[in-house]
Amino acid sequence: MYQVIGHPRSRTMRVLWMLEELNQPYELVAHRPGSDEARAINPSGKVPVLLVDGVAIADSVAIMQFLADRHNALTFPAGSVERGQQDSFTQFACDEVDGPLWTAGKHSFALPEKLRVPEIKPTAKAEFAHAMRILSTRLGANEFVMGAKITVPDILLGHCAGWAVNAKFDLPEGNVGAYFTRLRARPALRRAMEAAAA
Repeated sequence: MYQVIGHPRSRTMRVLWMLEELNQPYELVAHRPGSDEARAINPSGKVPVLLVDGVAIADSVAIMQFLADRHNALTFPAGSVERGQQDSFTQFACDEVDGPLWTAGKHSFALPEKLRVPEIKPTAKAEFAHAMRILSTRLGANEFVMGAKITVPDILLGHCAGWAVNAKFDLPEGNVGAYFTRLRARPALRRAMEAAAA
């Protein structure tokens, strides 16, 4: 059984969703980012951390790709052209979609109040909107970013969609809006949310 160290109201939810998609058993050990317990496992204090046979793996994206590779699911094989395209979507999700959300988050709650610059939030929202236009073009008529098969970047983007709603960022309509609706309705996400609530 995997052990996930983290807090549901963080990027930990991505890992829980991934484990549910893979039908893998796990235990959630709830520790907030920056807590002494989190720092004991990851010196940065960031969560999530996945414990595998007593060994810690940090960073939600690294954890998700590790799980996909280990269970040969939700990914294309390493070294394939498709994997290169998939990894491109993963980088896009991290840099262009997650990035503006985290910038706004840091200046809303994560940084000490004296370091926050609330005026940056409109810029973050504009960057997010620009990323959504790019996603619309790249997604096209596909069900998922890589076509008919759900992969790691879909979960990243689906998690970001929920984050965007909570942060009061505007989600697009059209093909991207429908895509986010499909992702957010997945039974695995519902199970992850229920597990986190418990």
